[in-house]
Amino acid sequence: EEYGGAGLDFWYTTILIEELVRCGSVGVPVSILAHAEFATKVIDVAGTTDQKEEFLRPAIAGRKIGSLAVTEPDAGSDVAALRTTAARDGDELVINGSKTYITNGGIADFATTAVRTGEPGRNGISLVIVPCDSAGFSRGRRLEKLGSHASDTAELAFDNCRVPARNLLGRENGGFELLMRGFDSERLVLAVICCSQMRLMWEEARRYGHERRAFGRPLLGFQTWQHRLADVATTIEAAEALTYRAIDLYVRREPRNAEIAMAKLFAAEAVIGVAHDCAQIFGGSGYMEEFLIARLFRDSLAFSVGAGTSEIMREIIARNKDLVPRES
Repeated sequence: EEYGGAGLDFWYTTILIEELVRCGSVGVPVSILAHAEFATKVIDVAGTTDQKEEFLRPAIAGRKIGSLAVTEPDAGSDVAALRTTAARDGDELVINGSKTYITNGGIADFATTAVRTGEPGRNGISLVIVPCDSAGFSRGRRLEKLGSHASDTAELAFDNCRVPARNLLGRENGGFELLMRGFDSERLVLAVICCSQMRLMWEEARRYGHERRAFGRPLLGFQTWQHRLADVATTIEAAEALTYRAIDLYVRREPRNAEIAMAKLFAAEAVIGVAHDCAQIFGGSGYMEEFLIARLFRDSLAFSVGAGTSEIMREIIARNKDLVPRES
């Protein structure tokens, strides 16, 4: 609150996401939450007073836009393999490397950037706040995506990029732990987006099913569509129950790694099937860009990759549920 925030917990973030999704463009909540949760929350958690004044306060006020720069061409799910380096030179850090698939990368004022400052692996990673007007920083392509078109996604390049050493976030070589803690909220954000989008698609399908007539009656006059949308409604309730359970644990700061991974896995996998079923009732119209359901269908395809792939979620669940043999 001392930096302009409302001091509210993640339940209020959940409400914000659920309402933003109702605009019908998932790129809007993705872009806003990449700024408000991903790029700035770690500054709130680990930043110095000066860092919070320089970056967090204007970010909360809407005067600066943030991005989180982690993924590289050769390091996605395997964060510990990232290659972008930061070497100390007097009072500065000199950064070299590249990032890709960075949400808000083309519009951000600063990038909370994962860099290698030490040994190979997770113990040599740090976080640095990089102002986007820094010497040696440049933006590459704005990437054209299959969906989520309202969300800016870009490549970033660091060519002897110089930033003040005071922009190191947290302790040197302690960035991996901060990232892992931050991934909890990222995954919850995506789980909530998935649940909210499923509900929006279901409402669109139900509306169309009552309005569209075939063979002399509404589509929902046919039992096959009543049952199909009943299954969709059941899936949504199950996804929301898992997600709300994970949020409850997160807000109460109880152990929650497996529960968050389960919520993100289930919701991100379910949204694709729900999108298919809801688009199907539209027939040919569901394949036309002028219909909202077509955009929602496209937008649903990336959730099983963002903030950790479904495969990584299963790995987290397996390790937390003692499914991995000790010798592994």
